[in-house]
Amino acid sequence: MKTLLYKNTKISYTDSGTGTAIVLLHGFLENKKMWQEYVKLFSEKHRVITIDLLGHGESDCLGYVHSMEDNANAVHEVLEHLKIEKATILGHSMGGYVGLAFAELFPNNIQKLVLLNSTSKEDSAEKKLNRTRAIKAVKQNYVNFVSLAIGNLFSENNRTRLANEIEKAKVQALKTPLQGIVASLEGMKIRKDREALLHKNLFPVLLILGKKDPVLNYEESLSQIEDTTAELVSFEDGHMSHIENKEELKIILLEFFQ
Repeated sequence: MKTLLYKNTKISYTDSGTGTAIVLLHGFLENKKMWQEYVKLFSEKHRVITIDLLGHGESDCLGYVHSMEDNANAVHEVLEHLKIEKATILGHSMGGYVGLAFAELFPNNIQKLVLLNSTSKEDSAEKKLNRTRAIKAVKQNYVNFVSLAIGNLFSENNRTRLANEIEKAKVQALKTPLQGIVASLEGMKIRKDREALLHKNLFPVLLILGKKDPVLNYEESLSQIEDTTAELVSFEDGHMSHIENKEELKIILLEFFQ
């Protein structure tokens, strides 16, 4: 693990392997440890960077709102420090929102983009309301909120089958400080719509969705890549394709990174 300072805030990251650079960005209530198995595989042929986003894992909190742009700037800081000019970015859920913000802010630094169980669309009015409710809920009962939030990301038929994996994800999620959770919810709530970015076809995009995703409506998510050159991969499961569809996902990603 390595660290650097962004706006006087500690950012934690890892750097493995050599070759074309791939940056793996975790989602809300996750951290860079979620990628361990993937790093092992990808670093055989690529240089793989994992980064703890603001207020997650071993990175510190920056303030009361962690905007997607702030996270993207922190990612850029890491790449500049490592002298990486161009990278493929893979973002899971919130990590995808950060990847899109990065692509908009630093178009010359992005090679390819993978949106894993993520969307370029902004929050609907209802979703914004739910974020506000979530902030209230996590302040009232932190452990309960985190445990429920993680369990609800898996498709129903996987909740028993993957009980051990879900437990591990909860253990990691409970390491996220309250301020990190609130600041991220605030940041996701105010994030802008970046669907137009996908329609510019500036770089290859791979969208990976779960048909039974409890968080992202599958049909709605499809509309963002209509009339674009983006590739689509759909799984029959939930929001956690990196766990629910691990083996197939590894093959698909390796192919896309080529």
